[in-house]
Amino acid sequence: MLKFLQRIGKSLVLPIAALPIAGIMLRLGQGDVIEKLNFLPFLANILPYFGAAGSAIFDNLPMLFAIGVAVGFSDDQNGASALAGIISYLTLTKVTGQYWTMNLTPEIASTLNISFLGGILAGIIGGLSYNKFRGVKLPEFLAFFGGRRAVPIMAGLISVIIAIPLGMVWPTIQGALSNVSAGIAGMGAIGAALFAFFNRLLLPLGLHHVFNSFFWFQLGEFGGKTGDLNRFFAGDPTAGHFMAGFFPIMMFGLPALALAMYFAAKKEKRTAVAGMLLSLALTSFLTGVTEPIEFLFIFLSPVLLVAHAVLSAASMFITDSLGILHGFTFSAGAIDYLMNFNLATKPALILLIGLGIGALYFVVFYTLIVKLNLPTPGREDDEDVAIGNKNKKTSDDELYIKYIEYLGGEDNIVKVDNCATRLRLDVLDSEKINEKGLKSIGAKGVVKLSKTAAQVIVGTTVEFVADGIKNNLKKSA
Repeated sequence: MLKFLQRIGKSLVLPIAALPIAGIMLRLGQGDVIEKLNFLPFLANILPYFGAAGSAIFDNLPMLFAIGVAVGFSDDQNGASALAGIISYLTLTKVTGQYWTMNLTPEIASTLNISFLGGILAGIIGGLSYNKFRGVKLPEFLAFFGGRRAVPIMAGLISVIIAIPLGMVWPTIQGALSNVSAGIAGMGAIGAALFAFFNRLLLPLGLHHVFNSFFWFQLGEFGGKTGDLNRFFAGDPTAGHFMAGFFPIMMFGLPALALAMYFAAKKEKRTAVAGMLLSLALTSFLTGVTEPIEFLFIFLSPVLLVAHAVLSAASMFITDSLGILHGFTFSAGAIDYLMNFNLATKPALILLIGLGIGALYFVVFYTLIVKLNLPTPGREDDEDVAIGNKNKKTSDDELYIKYIEYLGGEDNIVKVDNCATRLRLDVLDSEKINEKGLKSIGAKGVVKLSKTAAQVIVGTTVEFVADGIKNNLKKSA
């Protein structure tokens, strides 16, 4: 079940990656921006088209999730799985809608929508159908419909079968979700703080994407849009509770944590780690991509992970208590902060809170690292391998071969996949993985989930590493 949920979380990264540019275009196409640029008629006339382009992405997020999950669940990420995901989603939505129309009052039927969760279910159906039916062989007179052509057909048929019972139970499910949503919303700042706390605790398992998705894409309804994120950009004045508190963390807290690591490093090693820590801090500040810096410390000690979760909860509690509402399309970095400034409520206060949160992160993490004598970058014993100490003369192909070697060799590798920053691996024996060797070629950490499952934190170049490993494995096959 853990691996199954992780796979969903990993698959969601692909469609979510489309949101930043969509959010920028959607924001540029809003009336307040166009009004301010009326003195530039040519630009003002073009911006509505950008808004329409951004809206096209946000209006079809469930379908994008269906595609992403279908591709993520397929064995070889073939396009047939994406087609199966789309067909499954369209079938599920139409058949459940028909069931509600025939069996419920129009007032109730109009409020029901399988939305984002329906997109995930459709993606799972599409991906698993691809794995199951892509090799099916039919009699010669039906051979045209065999192989990969059978996949969308079977996905559609399976979706019809699933859609009817789904239509029966969905009103109860949606009602329960609405009650939970109302309960969390009713908890006010405490509810927002609990969301942030568990959001960070789930990070090591890669399940935070699944957890986030309910709040950001399903919670509440405004103008036909669901989820804190979608409602925020649709103009809901009550949206942003579950996003605003992340801005102080990602723009100030984690960069301050990187500074704490720098000062906690041995004096003779500070220069060596300064460049890496600066780049990770800037990435967090500008884009809100935090995993590279978080994976430097969350596996060193449970205390650091809990401290991170508690400070995140504190940030969310403070921002919500002060009535601050803000949103992002990708993550809570400076780019989203500035782009969506005019849509936010009391956004300037985020900067003041951020300075305080940054100070807390520096003091708390510097103290814990030093007192617990944790081997953060620059504090390793001399015989340890420094993180990111990649030989600059090593070619890309040699690097990928080294990865295979340190993962226990090609015979130990069963399957290679990746998310935004991590290699996700199925192996025969995770104990054969050489952690120090992987760190010596640039990896930032290793997670051994079980005897047969592991993750290697690589960073934003992970896709190239994954492809390089796969290509070299094919060559030796």
